[in-house]
Order: sequence, then structure tokens, then C-alpha cells
Amino acid sequence: MRLLMLGGTDFAGRAVVEAALGRGWDVTVFHRGLHPAPPGVRTLSGDRTAVDGLAALDEDPGEWDVVVDTWSAAPRAVRDAARLLRDRAGRYVYVSSCSVYAWAPPAGYTEHAPVVEGASPDADLTDYARDKRGGELAAVDAFGADRSVLVRAGLLLGPYENIGRLPWWLNRTARGGPVLAPGPRTLPLQYADVRDLAAWILGAAEQELSGPFNLMSPQGHTTMGELLDTCARVTGGTADLRWVPPEVVLGAGIEPWTQLPVWVPPDGEEHAALHSADVSRAVATGLRCRPVGETVADTWRWLRQIGGTAPLRPDRPPVGLDAETEAKVLADTPGV
Repeated sequence: MRLLMLGGTDFAGRAVVEAALGRGWDVTVFHRGLHPAPPGVRTLSGDRTAVDGLAALDEDPGEWDVVVDTWSAAPRAVRDAARLLRDRAGRYVYVSSCSVYAWAPPAGYTEHAPVVEGASPDADLTDYARDKRGGELAAVDAFGADRSVLVRAGLLLGPYENIGRLPWWLNRTARGGPVLAPGPRTLPLQYADVRDLAAWILGAAEQELSGPFNLMSPQGHTTMGELLDTCARVTGGTADLRWVPPEVVLGAGIEPWTQLPVWVPPDGEEHAALHSADVSRAVATGLRCRPVGETVADTWRWLRQIGGTAPLRPDRPPVGLDAETEAKVLADTPGV
């Protein structure tokens, strides 16, 4: 199989490229060169936001079985690339997001749930949900519904993470001492290890799948308790997890998802949207999710290899809770 990777080789793109090389695929990467491509790939250089930024791709004679595109900004960049490639590639896989669903999708939502309005494949930068939906529309417009795959990913974790969610928890538990753990322990979580996402994408190309797919682990793949217990264990076991009720966390003004990464309170719109999708379609077509322990241990190993500080995307806000706020909430909460 011949793969053209668009959108760089950072996190999801890197996982796809490494998985394809592992299968013996012929891999071409088109990127700006901000992150080095793994050995064994052919590279084309260009900036999709620049005038004539696709020149290297336009002038290259290559043809591919599948294009994988992780673009997250102005949809017109997906439009231009997809139009250029529609007669030179068999299938276009666009890594989208579950954020394309109209807020708030109900628990158990499928790929048939309503999507955001106002998105356009011709748009400049708008907001994340409409940018991703515009990218979907661009891919389908160029390749048709029968040759495009829309990967509506949820929370992504694993090695090379460039948002900082799991790395923050790993570094926090590694410091040890009392750790504010947002409850309940049994809160079900839904996410995808980025390597499992990559494996499913390549399988989708091999099977010649099409259409939208919710792409994250089955509901309840793990819990907040299992995730943080595992973080504490793999980082040395010196962390003392203090489980704080969600109403106390929210009452302290702590922002779910950002200040306490991964976590959102139970029984709310956010939990239904982020941790309650129906993924039966992806599972039926080959999605397999590794245990949380493997994801956590491998991410910790990678973090230590790079000195403990994860690279962060400049276009995303920082995550994590400051030590002063954490200590105050723990001190003010009896019984934890």
C-alpha cells in the first residue's frame, strides 16, 4: 500500500506513519518540516497556508492508495489538497473530531447525530468544531462519499502527545505527595490510544471503508480511578490520591478538562459528549483498544526519554492545576 501523509508527523500523524512503516507500506510525507519524519519515508516540503504552498505536491508524479490528513485549521487547506489529489489517490481519510456534533450530543450518540451548522469547505479559520466539519465537507466534496473516511476522534492519549493531558497527570503523580483526584473513582472514561487510532485508519484503507466513524474506545474502557492509580504506580508509587467529590471540585472554580485533564463531572453534557459515544461501527470494522496500563506505561517511558517535558502545540491552551490551588482545595476538604 502507498500512503501520503498530510498534516505533519506530530502525534497522530507520527503514529500513522510509524504504523504504516511497520506494515511495510510505501510512505510519503508532505509537511513543513517542523517535526522530523521517521527514517524510511519520502518527504515533500510545503506550507499549506502559503501561496503555492502545494507546489511540491503538485509537481510530484506520485500516486497513492490512501491519503491521511490530520489538518485542524482553515478548511480550505483540506479543500485545496483534496482537489489536487482526487485523481491521484484512491481514498481520503480525514482525521476529524467528535466536536463536529451539534452541542450537546446525547449519551450514546452515533454517527447519525446532528452536526454543527455553518461549516464550509471554503472557509478561513473559524472555530475548532466548524473547521473540522468544514474539513469533512472538503474531503467528501473532492473524493465523494464512497472514497472518503471521516475519523471522528475523541480524546487521544499515548506517546508523543502534544496537548499535555496524560503527561500532566504522569508528572504530577511522579512528584508524589497528596494529589487532588477528581471523583468519582468509578467515572467511566472513553479515549483512544493514538496507536490504536493509527492501526484502525490503516485497516480502514485496506478494507476500502467509507463514511463517518466515531473513533474512541468503547464506553467504560477504563475509569478515572484506574487511570490515576496506574499513573501513580508506573511513576513510582509515592503519590497519595485524595479523591474529591465533583461538587467540591466545581465549587472551587476548577475548570474540568483543562485544569484537571481528561476529567469532566458525571451526569453532565460534557461527560455525555466526551465519554459516552457509540463506537460500535468502528469496533465492527476492526478497532481494538489496548489496556490503559499499556498506554500509561508507554507514555511515561517516552516522557522520561525526552527529559520529562512533553512538547505542546502552540495553538492549544495549557492544561493542569497549579500547586497552590490544589493544596488549598485539599486543605479545605475534610476527609480526603
